[in-house]
Amino acid sequence: MSERADKLRLFEPRFDSELLTLILELEHLRQLQISSTTHPIVFLQLKRLFHVLESVGSARIEGNNTTVAAYLEMQPDGAHTQQESEDFKEIKNIEEALLFIEEYCASRPIDEVLIRELHAMVVRDLSSGAGGEGDSHAGAYREHSVSISGSSHTPPEAYRVPYLMADLLEFVNRKDSLQFDLIKIAQAHHRFVWIHPFGNGNGRTVRLFTYVMLLRAGFRVDIAGRIINPTAIFCSNREQYYHYLSEADKGTYEGMEGWCTYVLSGLRNELQKVNRLSDYEYLQDKILRPAIEDAWASGRIDRDTAEVLSVVARKQVVMNKDLKEVFQGKSPSTISRKIRELMDNTLITPEEENGRKYVLSLANRLLMPSVTKMLAAEGFLPETDL
Repeated sequence: MSERADKLRLFEPRFDSELLTLILELEHLRQLQISSTTHPIVFLQLKRLFHVLESVGSARIEGNNTTVAAYLEMQPDGAHTQQESEDFKEIKNIEEALLFIEEYCASRPIDEVLIRELHAMVVRDLSSGAGGEGDSHAGAYREHSVSISGSSHTPPEAYRVPYLMADLLEFVNRKDSLQFDLIKIAQAHHRFVWIHPFGNGNGRTVRLFTYVMLLRAGFRVDIAGRIINPTAIFCSNREQYYHYLSEADKGTYEGMEGWCTYVLSGLRNELQKVNRLSDYEYLQDKILRPAIEDAWASGRIDRDTAEVLSVVARKQVVMNKDLKEVFQGKSPSTISRKIRELMDNTLITPEEENGRKYVLSLANRLLMPSVTKMLAAEGFLPETDL
């Protein structure tokens, strides 16, 4: 096939396509101003938790069997088997790349330097031998032919990769009508996978690439906004993800329409779900309080701790005096010792540094497994990922 025939062209849906309705719905969600009743500190903790969910989900698509609960229990310097250590590093690499994207990629160009940098991050310190998830040529395009396990598609020859990637990035950065932003993102995701530019780590890199494009398209992550979990679109049903990619590989109108519809409908569903987390009444009733009860029932926290955390969850911000209802007849110093114990276990955190007002903390191994369990029950992640 000639290079000219390979050039990526914008997919334009027909007038009666479901895609047009999805575009309108997503445009509404993009412009929607959310009034958050969730405390900013709790919201930021949820954002970090969603990074964990994205990282685990992205790795699991590629065959990493680590669950969210297992990853939260792992420590980088703990005693693990070689495979457990490798699996931990793979997920940690993705998590750190997500943080890098949010901190540095808001204004920098989407170019080959960025793509190569993201690839180098996801394969860092991973073995590149048989069965490994690393790449001995991190950040460099492949120089050999590859095949995709379980796919009938054969990626293009290595010598064509630089041209095809340059064309893809030109397509992504081209100024088109805003109504086509999300179709372009869906097309770019498929095209990246179709090119398969690296020897390994393509799937993890393309999902990070998609995250960059979503943020640049205005689906921002901030306190007054929302938490985006783009990987959930792809990891909730691995077989469905690969099915629609394969259909798009055929190069037909129907194949690309099906792929774009799959991506945009998944994004709409995710945005509708995660926007609810800004409503603290929903977050408290459906996630936090059930999680506290589950942590107690599982034996990770005692009854007194569960009752204190329930008060914190109800009030969002508490002081020493707010806990008297739990410790009736107890002295302020006794309550202060309990507060110190909760802080030592990172179950609560000061609202301000060295302050005496406290909010619930999710960044610990006692609550987070139960929080993820409740998120799964509410449809925020596949239960198989727990």
